[in-house]
Amino acid sequence: MTVESEQLIKDTFGRGLDSSLGLQLSEVGGDRVVATLELSEKHHQPFGIVHGGVYCAVAESVASVSAFTWLQVTGIGGTAVGVNNNTDFLKSISSGTLSVESAPIHRGRRQQLWRVTMTDDQGRVIATSQVRLQNVELPEGVEVPTIPSGA
Repeated sequence: MTVESEQLIKDTFGRGLDSSLGLQLSEVGGDRVVATLELSEKHHQPFGIVHGGVYCAVAESVASVSAFTWLQVTGIGGTAVGVNNNTDFLKSISSGTLSVESAPIHRGRRQQLWRVTMTDDQGRVIATSQVRLQNVELPEGVEVPTIPSGA
């Protein structure tokens, strides 16, 4: 990823809920995104395990960055918004580092479908998601620099 594309992602994503959760992007490209999340008590539901909504939110964020980046790299432009998030919780955990990786299932001019896999420190799959996104035009007045094709 180039310095330009790193700055674009930093300026565009990582605010709001992502910041509150502590989601950290480590690799961003047109074909995959890799991120991590250090889990703590702030991510727990009342019984001491990570709340399922955390996994849903992380999947939505990583899929959105993936979809956005692909749109920029291909020159299609615009952005993508989530229209469906199907997350399966496979194993409960309380702490550690959650590793997150996206992979495209389908990328088209109108919609994209991304698979997001979340694993724990031992490499065990904790949750998986499929997130469908609608490709849309950027809101009026928002300009996004092009991400170089080598991103």
